[in-house]
Amino acid sequence: MKIPRIVLAGVTSGVGKTSITTAIIHGLKEKGYSVQPFKVGPDFIDPSYLTSVAGKIAHNLDVWMMGKNGVLKSFIHNSEADISVIEGVMGYYDGFSGKSSFASTYDVANITKSQVILVLDASRAARSIAATALGFKNFERNSRICGVILNKIGSKKHEQLCRDALKRVKLPILGVIPRNNDLQLESRHLGLIPVREKISLDKKIKSIAKSLSSFIEIEKIIKLSKNAPVLPHIPDMKNRKKQTRIAVALDESFNFYYQDNLDSLKRLGAEIVYFSPISDKKIPSCDGIYLGGGFPEVKGELLQRNNSMKKLIKKAAEDGLPIYAECGGLMYLTKSISYKSGKFKMVGLFDAVTVMEQKLKLNYTSAKIRSNSPFSLESKIIKGHEFHYSELDSLSKDSKFAYDLSIGMGIKDKKDGLTVYNTLASYMHVHFSNSPIANNFVNACISYSKK
Repeated sequence: MKIPRIVLAGVTSGVGKTSITTAIIHGLKEKGYSVQPFKVGPDFIDPSYLTSVAGKIAHNLDVWMMGKNGVLKSFIHNSEADISVIEGVMGYYDGFSGKSSFASTYDVANITKSQVILVLDASRAARSIAATALGFKNFERNSRICGVILNKIGSKKHEQLCRDALKRVKLPILGVIPRNNDLQLESRHLGLIPVREKISLDKKIKSIAKSLSSFIEIEKIIKLSKNAPVLPHIPDMKNRKKQTRIAVALDESFNFYYQDNLDSLKRLGAEIVYFSPISDKKIPSCDGIYLGGGFPEVKGELLQRNNSMKKLIKKAAEDGLPIYAECGGLMYLTKSISYKSGKFKMVGLFDAVTVMEQKLKLNYTSAKIRSNSPFSLESKIIKGHEFHYSELDSLSKDSKFAYDLSIGMGIKDKKDGLTVYNTLASYMHVHFSNSPIANNFVNACISYSKK
């Protein structure tokens, strides 16, 4: 398949990849091209920014969770636009460990056979910026780096110094962006603030993208994207007929979902309906509930006020309705969430309380599924990731877990996946493309609908 595409990589985190990626997307759209965005890694927040500007839902490409075949399949199936733009993660060669580039942006660039533009923060360098670019270009035999964008340039003189130095590297300069503190995106925890949480932020993102795009050589990027080699044709999987209905929580508190996960549920025969644990008084008619991640602590007071929703979810769980929850969803199902000076009552399905800590738990995860877990999951290994500042406290001694982790922290003592009735809730986020969860969850919902 002929898919015009480009990867935006950074020397490190924080060099401006997201802002520059949105600027390129804006510039391409201004030229009349439709753009399909992708994000390397497990991140939920950056994709929301790319989605906002592109007008198409961004998909994640994570080699650890999806496997190489999963990454390639998702990229090919979802590249339904004139040009696909992939934003990298961390530094270009940073992946699962320091021993190799496995699961890095470089790994994804190789899997998708994409050309790469390297973003350089030039704010504290001039001639040395060329040494950095040269090092990245030569670090691997085929780095795929075909151009650079200079960010945070202080003056015309500074720009000229960088241009002169980069001549010996023989990489075209595809953009020169001046330093401007007004063109910064606000952050929280380990990343940016979700677009859905701040509607006003959507306008700022688009404004920044528009402003920065004027400093980028869009025509040259279009030409590079079209030089990408042909990729193999991968047949689409057939969709099952609709047999069940799954309610997905989606609002300011719960919005961390991989689009591929929702697509998997649909493909397996589920109709998706959305609801808000903050504002809705009833759960939609359904045979299962999916509570994704997010920042429920931020909207803890609003979640606490909606007593009718909390009671209905607890009653549904006690009646055996299949419920799958991740991270923020897990927090919501505990007795309470303590955040800053407040303590907010939650669903109370699990005999535990959630407290926010200062230390970040950020890991890829690998877990063996225990037998007799909800949804009849097989005892096999699944991979995912975790990132959270919260901990579960006052956990009941009778708590049952679905996962034993060989990699990752989990809820307690390398265990994750609290279970009760037909509910499974974990800190671990899982991509459904390479796990049994989606199929077994949908089947559990189908079985419940027949009761």
